[in-house]
Amino acid sequence: MSKSVFRFLSRQPETPELLGENHLLRLPRYGDYKQWQRLRSESRNFLQPWEPIWRSDELTESAFRARVVRSGQEYSSGLAVPLLVFRREDEILVGGLTIGYIRRGAAQSCMIGYWMGERYAGQGHMLAALQVAIPYIYTGLQLHRIEAACIPENWKSIRLLEKAGFEREGLLRKYLKINGEWRDHVMFSRLSEDGDPRKLQKP
Repeated sequence: MSKSVFRFLSRQPETPELLGENHLLRLPRYGDYKQWQRLRSESRNFLQPWEPIWRSDELTESAFRARVVRSGQEYSSGLAVPLLVFRREDEILVGGLTIGYIRRGAAQSCMIGYWMGERYAGQGHMLAALQVAIPYIYTGLQLHRIEAACIPENWKSIRLLEKAGFEREGLLRKYLKINGEWRDHVMFSRLSEDGDPRKLQKP
C-alpha cells in the first residue's frame, strides 16, 4: 500500500485533507448534503442498531448545515476532527470517521468512531480509512493513545479494530445509550508505539 499523506487545503488553510491510496478524508461541507442524506437514509436500518436514536430532523438539510458548522468549530477548538470518507477516484461518499474527545495534557489521547454506508460495507473502505487516519492522529495531532469502543455483538467492528492493530482492554458497563438502550461496550486501544497501520494486513 502506498504511503498515506495529510495536507492542508490552500483555500481552507486550517482544514485537514487526509489522502490514502484510494480514499480521501475531510471535514464535511455544505455541498456534501445530497450524498450524505442519500447514503444515511438508505442505510438507516443497517446503522440504527449501532447508533443513538436518530432525531426526527436527522436527515434534513438544516440539520446537516448545523452539523457542518459544528464540525468546523470542534476542529478549530481542538476538540474533534469529524471526517467524511470518500473514494478518491470519483469522490463518492462511503462513510464517516470521527476523531473525538481529544484530550491533551498528561493524556494525549482521543476516541474514534465510524460508520459505513450499507452498500459499501465489507469492502475494506473503513480499514483503509483507519490506515490513513491513524498516522495523522499520531503525527499531525501528536497524540499518544487512540481509544475505540464497540458493542460486544458488533463482531464486524471488533474484527476491523483488530485488523487495524487495536488491542482489547476490557468491558465498559452500560457505557453508551445506543438505539434507545444503555449498552455495554468493549474498549480497545492503540498506542503510538504499536507500529505502522499501513503495514498491517490488507482488507
